[in-house]
Amino acid sequence: MPTHPTPADLSRQLADRAEAFCRRYLSNGYRSGRFWCVGDAFNSEGASMYVRLTGPSTGKGARGKWTDAATGEHGDLLDVIVLQNGNRWKEALAQARAFLSLPEPAVPEPARRLSPASDTTGSARRLWGYGRSIVGTPAAAYLRSRGLEYAVGEPSLRFHPRCLYKPTQKEPGPDTWHPALIACITDLSGAVMGVSRTWLAPDGRGKAALRDPRRGLGQQLGHGVRFRGTVPDLMVAGEGVETVLSLKLLLPAVPHVAGLSGGHLGALILPPSLRHLYIARDADPAGERGAAILRARAEAAGVLVSYLDPREDDHNRDLCHLGPRDLALHLAPQLDPNHAVAHLRFEDGEAAAA
Repeated sequence: MPTHPTPADLSRQLADRAEAFCRRYLSNGYRSGRFWCVGDAFNSEGASMYVRLTGPSTGKGARGKWTDAATGEHGDLLDVIVLQNGNRWKEALAQARAFLSLPEPAVPEPARRLSPASDTTGSARRLWGYGRSIVGTPAAAYLRSRGLEYAVGEPSLRFHPRCLYKPTQKEPGPDTWHPALIACITDLSGAVMGVSRTWLAPDGRGKAALRDPRRGLGQQLGHGVRFRGTVPDLMVAGEGVETVLSLKLLLPAVPHVAGLSGGHLGALILPPSLRHLYIARDADPAGERGAAILRARAEAAGVLVSYLDPREDDHNRDLCHLGPRDLALHLAPQLDPNHAVAHLRFEDGEAAAA
């Protein structure tokens, strides 16, 4: 082995100490047989992500490999450290060497990119290409049931009449097909990196009766579902598509992005022109943790950050229960007064007073 191990060497050595690694970096999880179960790579509580603790050093079933059943993402233990460090490779490699009690290299190592999920990215792009207009479909009925009928024309959303659902290892059973709302996950340039699938009931009045009715596909890390605006230096970021669309209804000129989970919210790549970021914070531990990570990263880049907190669990629930006008009144004190005057809209389209 070379004096200064490569990222691939570090990944293999971390895998040899998989359980000790999980107890350090994924401490909110637990061991279950040959696996370590945890909420996600950001150490959230839950069990949708599982890490192999045993197995061969390479190939199928290799130890140290992980999969998040909720999003379809996968990687190795070095990827976990990278994610928890906000994609900062220098810090991640230093943490890995420290965990393994290895000396620091005399010269900087060239950083490598995360292994691209090229197979699922291609599948996501094909699936997006199969999507069609939402108008008159169960997806339109679903959006209407969430108070978001205005969004049927959003270019980031499409409808798939018969989208494949494959059960996970924890949910044995045959493959099934259901109507689905498809949301396009893009990078800052607009390139399609993945999709989010929300499987729907046949009439669209709610999600399908499935264990995981919402999943991502493709390369989601750092990217999100984007809803364009005309204001270049402002942005609203949140977790769910419905949450972000609820705020977009009231702040139509401001760009919005949905990270699709608390962990991925924290990893969003921010546009270089951004000067003020509003984070729509869900009222749960994962949402608060993701919002805090994103805030720290944004502020380190010189971006002013403000939280938008819901009255209930999230802003879509607020929209459904309060209505657009009262939600606007709830948001107004949380916005910069200049932004409230210029961009916040009541149901009738009038600008809100400061």
